[in-house]
Amino acid sequence: MSDQAVPPVEGTPHLQRQFGLLQATALNMANMVGAGPFITIPLLMTALNGPASMLGWLAAILITIPDGMIWSELGAMMPRSGGSYGYLREGFGPRTFGRLMAFLFIWQFIFSGPLEIASGYIGFANYLGYVWVGMTGEQKMMVVAGLGVLNVALLYRRILTIARLTVLLWIGTLVTCLTVIVTGAMHFNPQIAFAPPSGGFDFSLGFLLGMGAAGRGLGSAASVGIYDYLGYYDICYIGDEVKNPGKVIPRSIIISLLGVALLYFLINLSITGVVPWQEFVPAADKKQVSDFVVSVFMERTWGAGVARAFTALILVTIFGSVFALLLGYSRIPYAAALDGCFFPIFGKLHPTKAFPYISLVVIGALAIPCSFLPLDKVIPAILTTRILVQFVGQNIAVGLLRKYQPDHPRPYRIWLYPLPNLLALVGWLYLFATSGQEAILFGLLTLAAGVGFFLVWSFRTRSWPFRAEDWDESRGSGANQ
Repeated sequence: MSDQAVPPVEGTPHLQRQFGLLQATALNMANMVGAGPFITIPLLMTALNGPASMLGWLAAILITIPDGMIWSELGAMMPRSGGSYGYLREGFGPRTFGRLMAFLFIWQFIFSGPLEIASGYIGFANYLGYVWVGMTGEQKMMVVAGLGVLNVALLYRRILTIARLTVLLWIGTLVTCLTVIVTGAMHFNPQIAFAPPSGGFDFSLGFLLGMGAAGRGLGSAASVGIYDYLGYYDICYIGDEVKNPGKVIPRSIIISLLGVALLYFLINLSITGVVPWQEFVPAADKKQVSDFVVSVFMERTWGAGVARAFTALILVTIFGSVFALLLGYSRIPYAAALDGCFFPIFGKLHPTKAFPYISLVVIGALAIPCSFLPLDKVIPAILTTRILVQFVGQNIAVGLLRKYQPDHPRPYRIWLYPLPNLLALVGWLYLFATSGQEAILFGLLTLAAGVGFFLVWSFRTRSWPFRAEDWDESRGSGANQ
C-alpha cells in the first residue's frame, strides 16, 4: 500500500492527507486522556478497594503495548479509512470469512462506538454538576443532547481545520493534566495516598483470577484501566488522511501509550495524595465526591474559586476526547459503505468540504441517547462487544496476513513477533472472562445477533457463504484471496 492517496477523479471530493506525527499523536492522546482519569479513578479505586488500584492500570498497559504493536503493523501496512474494518476483511479473506468479520466489526461498532462517546458525555455532565449545583436529571439530559449536537457541528468541516483544532484541544489536555500533577506534587501526603483498606489488601486466588467480593478484583480494575487507554489507535481510523502513514501511525501509537501511561500514574498519585480514597469509595455510594473528584482535589488545595475555574478546563479536556472519538468513528461506516458492506448512503462525502457527513451525523446522533445510561454499566459493555471480534480478531489477522501476503510492504513490523501477539491475546481473553455475567451475556448476544443478521443478509443477496463461486475462488490461494 502506497503512502500516498489514490489520485481521485478530477472534480470529485476526496480525503486529503493532512495529519502528521504531531496531529496524529494529539488525536490519540486527546481521545485517551479526555475523560479517562477524571471520571474513572473512583471506579478503579472501588474495584481494588484502595491504593492497589495501580495494578489495574499496570495490567492494562501490559495488554495495550503489545496490542499497540498489532495496530501499528496493520495501520502502516494498510493506511485506509475504517481501521479494523479493513484489517479484518483483508486478514480473513475479502470473499469469505473476511466478509463475516468485517460485518461483525461494523455490527459491534454500532453498539460500542456510540457507547464510548457517550461515556465522555456522562463524565462531562458529572463535572458540570460541580459548578451547576442542583442540576436536575432533566437538565443533565439537555446538557448531554446539546453537547452531542455541538460535537457534530464542530466536526462538520474540512479535515485541515480539524487537524489544527485537534492540536489546540490536545494542548488543553496537557495543561489540565500537568496542572493536576504539579498541584499534587506540592501537596502530596504519602500517608493519605497509601493508606491500606481496613481489612488489608486481598490478593487471593479469586482476586487474581476473577472478580473478588462485592465485584472487586483485578479483572474489573483492568477493565477500567483498558477503558482509560482506549483510543491509542484512533489515528488508524483516518488512515487515508495521514501523511507518511508508514512512519506516523506506529510512532503516534507508541508515543501516545507511553505518554498517557505516565500521565495516568502521576495523576492518580496526585489526587489520592490529597483526597483520601475512602471519601469516594465505593463510587456509587459517594457520588458527592466521586462524580467530580478532580474538582474536589483542586478545592482542597487552592479553594473553591480556583476549583470552579479549573473545572471549566476539565470540561474542555473531556470534550476534546469525545471530539477525537467522533472524528475517528465517523470514518468507519464510510469505509464499509465504499466497500459495499454497509448502506451506500454512508459512503457519501460532503460535496464541498470532503468529509463523510452522513456517517458523522448518524454516529453523533446515536451517542446522545446512550449517554443516559450509568457509567459503570457502559464501560463493561464497551469492552465485551469489542474484544472477540476487534481485538482478538485483529490479533489473528496479523498472522494470516503474514502467512498469505508475505511480500506485502510492511513499513513497521511487530517487535519480537509472535510474543506480543500471545501476550495481548491472553490479556484480552482474561478481560472478557472477568467482565461479569451481564457484560459477557451482552457481548455474546450482540455477537450472535450479528452472525444471524449476516447470514440473512448473505442469503438474500446470494453471496458468501451461500455462493459456491466464492468458496472455489478462495481455495488454494490463502484466506485473504
